[in-house]
Amino acid sequence: MEKRSVAKNYAFLAIMLGAMILGAIVGAIFPVVQDADGNTVSAGATVLKPLGTVFINMMFCIVVPMVFASIASAVANMESRKRAGKIMGTTVATFVVTGAIAAVIMFVLMKVFPPVLTAWNELPAEEIGEYASMSDMIVNFFTAEDFVGLLTRRAMLPLIVFSLLFGFAVNLNGGKETLVGKFLDDLSNVMLKFVKIITYYAPIAFFGFFADLVATYGPQITESYGRALLVYYPLCFIYIFTAWPLFAWFGGGKGAIKTMFKHIAKPAIVSLGTCSSVATIPTNMEVAEDTGISKDVSDMVLPLGATMHMDGSCFSCVLKIAFVFGVFGQTLSFSQLIPIVLVAVLSSVGMSGVPGGGYIGEYIICSIFFPQQMEIAFPILVTIGNLVDPPATMINSAGDYVVSYIVSRFADGKDWLQKSLAGKK
Repeated sequence: MEKRSVAKNYAFLAIMLGAMILGAIVGAIFPVVQDADGNTVSAGATVLKPLGTVFINMMFCIVVPMVFASIASAVANMESRKRAGKIMGTTVATFVVTGAIAAVIMFVLMKVFPPVLTAWNELPAEEIGEYASMSDMIVNFFTAEDFVGLLTRRAMLPLIVFSLLFGFAVNLNGGKETLVGKFLDDLSNVMLKFVKIITYYAPIAFFGFFADLVATYGPQITESYGRALLVYYPLCFIYIFTAWPLFAWFGGGKGAIKTMFKHIAKPAIVSLGTCSSVATIPTNMEVAEDTGISKDVSDMVLPLGATMHMDGSCFSCVLKIAFVFGVFGQTLSFSQLIPIVLVAVLSSVGMSGVPGGGYIGEYIICSIFFPQQMEIAFPILVTIGNLVDPPATMINSAGDYVVSYIVSRFADGKDWLQKSLAGKK
C-alpha cells in the first residue's frame, strides 16, 4: 500500500513537471512581441496566465483561514505553554541563522563573480511612487488597523501575531477541552482536505504559469542580466543539495536526508510555480504530516516561515546590492559585509507573502544603500527581483519544511524522526 501511494505521488509530480516543461516550450514559441517604442504587438503565451492565476487565487483564499486555524489550534491545544515558547524561540532563531548564512555565501560569490563587470553609461530613470516610512512599515508588519484588515494574505504577519495571541487566550481558557479548541483543530484538518481537492487542478495552472514566465522574461534572461542569473540559479540548486541535507541531518539524524529528499519535491515544485511561500503553506503542511513532524511544530513553523524564513530572498538581496554597485561603478568590499548581511536578513521579513516580494525589499535596499540614486536603482532591483523570484521562493518556502526538522530536534528530542519511522513500520 505504501509503495503504491509513493508511486501515485511521484506520478502526480511527473505530471506537474511535464506541464511546466510544456508551458515553457509554448512560452518560447509564442513570446511577447513589442515594437520599437516598447508597445506590445502580440501578447503571445501570456494570454495563458489566467490559468495559473485561478489556482493561486484559490490557494490564497485557503491560506488565511488555514494559517489562523493551524497556529491558533497549535497554541490552544498545547499541554505546556513552555513548549509553545520553546518552539517559537527555536523557530525564529533558526530563521535568522540560516538567513545570515545564505547572505554570507552570496556575498563571497559576488566578490568572486561580480554580476556587472563594467559600469553602465546610460541608465533609464523610473518614477517612484509614495512609500510608507520605515516606522509605518514596521507597524504594518505586525498589526492591522482592524479585524477586517487581517482577512487578506497581504497581512500575513499581523494574522500570525493575532493567531498566536488568540491561541494563547484559548489555552488559558481551557485549551483543547473547550469547544473553541476542538473547533480550531477540526477546522485545520478540514482545510488540509480542501487543499487536496484544489491540487487536482495544479497541472493546468503550472502550464499557464510557465508559458507566461518564459514568454515575458525569455529575452531578458539571455541578455544583460544573464551573468547574474548564471550565478544565482546554480547557487540555489547547490544550496538544496548541500545546505538542506546538512540541516535535515542536524535536525533528524539517521535517515533524515533520505526522508527529506523523499518529500521535498512537492513543496519545491509548488513554490517554483506559484512564486509564493504563502501559497505553499498547505503543501508544506501535507508533507510535514507525512514525515511525522509533530502537528504543533508544523502548525507553528510553516506559517511563520512563509513570512520570516527567506534564505532565497537573502541570496537575491545581496545579489541586487552587488549588481547595482557594479552598475554605478562602486566596489563591493568586505568592510560592507556586516551591514549588507543585516539588511539582507531584515529586509526579507514580510517579503515572501506576496509574489514578487511586493517591492518592499527593493525599497529598503534603495533607502539604505542608494538614497541619492533611487529613481535609477529601483527599476534595476525590481527587474532582478522578478527574474530570480521563482528559485528564491523555492528556497524560501520548501526550506520551511527542512527547518521544521531542526525545530523538531529541540522540541521532541534527537530521535523524533526515528520514532516516527519506526511507528510507520
